[in-house]
Amino acid sequence: MNIEIISPDKTLFEGEAEVVTLPGTDGSFQVMNNHAPMIAGLKKGDVIVKANGKEESYPIAGGLFEILNNKVVILA
Repeated sequence: MNIEIISPDKTLFEGEAEVVTLPGTDGSFQVMNNHAPMIAGLKKGDVIVKANGKEESYPIAGGLFEILNNKVVILA
């Protein structure tokens, strides 16, 4: 799935990934390829992107998450 993590001043990550772990306002959750459409609020924490067997962590102060048709957009 295609992932985009966007902050007000720059794009933190853009690319393909297998799994994304997010700090949801009601608890941490993961999304994978072919996930149902969803919108969620995010709290302060780390967005963990797993791509090509490697994990990268991106700290955020909160924001919004959307997945639709294998495209994830995270506004942080």
